[in-house]
Amino acid sequence: MSRNPNRREVLKATAAAAAAAAGATPAGRVARAGVGAPPRPRPDKLNQIDAVLRAAVAAGDVPGVVALAATEDGLVYQGVFGSRRLDGGPAMTTDTVFRIASMVKLITTVAALRLVEQEKLALDAPVPAIDPAIGAPLVLEGFDAAGKPQLRPARRSILLRHLLTHTAGFAYRLWDAKALRYFEARGRMRAAARAKLPPTPLMFDPGARWQYGTSIDWVGRIVEAIGGEPLDLHFRRHILDPLGMHDTGFVIAPEQRAREASVHRRKISGALAAEPMERPPPLRARPRSFSGGGGIYSTATDYLTFLRMLLHGGSLGGTRILRPDTVALMGRNQIGAIEIGTMRTTAPALSNDVDFFPGSSCKWGFGHLINTQPVAGGRSAGSLTWGGLFNTYYWIDPQQRIVAVFMTQVLPFADGPALRAYRAFERGLYAAVRAG
Repeated sequence: MSRNPNRREVLKATAAAAAAAAGATPAGRVARAGVGAPPRPRPDKLNQIDAVLRAAVAAGDVPGVVALAATEDGLVYQGVFGSRRLDGGPAMTTDTVFRIASMVKLITTVAALRLVEQEKLALDAPVPAIDPAIGAPLVLEGFDAAGKPQLRPARRSILLRHLLTHTAGFAYRLWDAKALRYFEARGRMRAAARAKLPPTPLMFDPGARWQYGTSIDWVGRIVEAIGGEPLDLHFRRHILDPLGMHDTGFVIAPEQRAREASVHRRKISGALAAEPMERPPPLRARPRSFSGGGGIYSTATDYLTFLRMLLHGGSLGGTRILRPDTVALMGRNQIGAIEIGTMRTTAPALSNDVDFFPGSSCKWGFGHLINTQPVAGGRSAGSLTWGGLFNTYYWIDPQQRIVAVFMTQVLPFADGPALRAYRAFERGLYAAVRAG
């Protein structure tokens, strides 16, 4: 474990720093009747979180973990346990670099909503026709007797709202058997026939239902087109550097790569095995374009900073990224009566079935999954969350004014032991807050 040695000193110092940085109470703060500052978690209860996470590492549930939490006063929990790599790697640290995969989608969403605020994009207008796949989309109706895909024009245009809420019709093959069958059928065709089919058709008409997929990748391309600069540079100039998130990016420097955690894979036996370390591409082969839906690196510290900005209504330390009313929209149900449901895997080696709140109705805002019912011993109803393929997770609890991040590097996604550790962290944090 690695953390500041005296929790009382940590809490006191971080609260003072946060107060100085944040200044006045931010606009858009959720009022809580009869309550002033958020309660201070009890240090003895925080020590119980340490014990739980330490036990999770010892049991092989995770190879190592960085778990951080903050309220409006600043950092309230910092737990760092295990190692970056099981076969003798260095210990985890607060500045360990993780592959956070789909957790970049929230950053891309913020970038797009900034352009909405600037009236360069509109939520309820057809998206810019930067590609036929979104300008003139085709919907996969099914397959003929020979297995050939049958497509038709979409019955309505794709709106930015559809892309931001995963209701546009785009899917990932990883969680959609129909999409997987399409890509397999297309791959078997001769080149001339394959060229006539879109690489990314819609699985349904825009607005008809929810399906997790490549929608935010398209949002990233739209941000590039409207913002007039590459996505990585746009993030850097307008979000990451202003917030001091210097360890977050699509390409990491050698010094950051030296702090990178290895990905581990869960074997059939339940044990974890370290995957080969990533090799940095040669300079001449570095990518020139980046995805708004994945492929980014970050640290728990950086990502907590990003979450704290959202908790504070779009600003932190005197830097405003979004307006409070825009942040409020992000946390509201934007899909109406549509339900999220369970994401059924087509590749168990990469992901388990995904249902973070079994038996509970879940909605989608802009950038987040929303649980509509409180979690026993944990977050409030209306909390916001998502994660990344390698079992990195976050949540924002607007009611209790808590943000938290949990980072490890394990495949498959929604790994049972990793999720147990994540939920234990959550329950321990709320027990400490409620006892404070």
